[in-house]
Amino acid sequence: MKPFSDACEENKAPILSVLTPLLREACAVLEVGSGTGQHAVHFAAHLPHLVWYTSDRAMHHAGIQAWLDEAALPNVQPPLRLDVLSDPWPELLVDAVFSANTLHIMSWVAVQAFFAGVGKCLAAGGLCVLYGPFNYDGAYTSASNERFDQWLKQRDPLSGIRDVADLTQLAQQASMVLLHDIEMPVNNRVLVWQRQ
Repeated sequence: MKPFSDACEENKAPILSVLTPLLREACAVLEVGSGTGQHAVHFAAHLPHLVWYTSDRAMHHAGIQAWLDEAALPNVQPPLRLDVLSDPWPELLVDAVFSANTLHIMSWVAVQAFFAGVGKCLAAGGLCVLYGPFNYDGAYTSASNERFDQWLKQRDPLSGIRDVADLTQLAQQASMVLLHDIEMPVNNRVLVWQRQ
């Protein structure tokens, strides 16, 4: 049985509409935290010029592979083992790193490790594209995001919605500058940093 995420199903079309122009010139993308694998097969099917590398912690690999097997796309790679805190980053040089709904689940130490890792595998001029809910100057963008953040912290006190200013600081340490901040449905954003 393939794992299924309602959120992935709902947000895949809006995210694809943003990714399509951003990744027009790209050849290879590393997705960090591929989760169920739904995003990978949807985006790779619509962006056949890309090689799409999936990655996640080992416990998610069987589910990702089930989606990849069913889709049988030539441009999606089997999941790479990547826990940002304990695994070495894959020895890839990619044009983009994509991650959806991951940073608010990670601890802050893991978020720091994420940006450091992206800095190592992103080619000059490459893009780091993040989708999810984000805060601005410590403030929530909606009441629903505030409720979601409280739920996250009850489940894991180290998790929570991250502030764009804090993330931008980490990105700068990895030689990246914020290029786009795009409003998305349901109080989410797409943040795009470019490697200098």
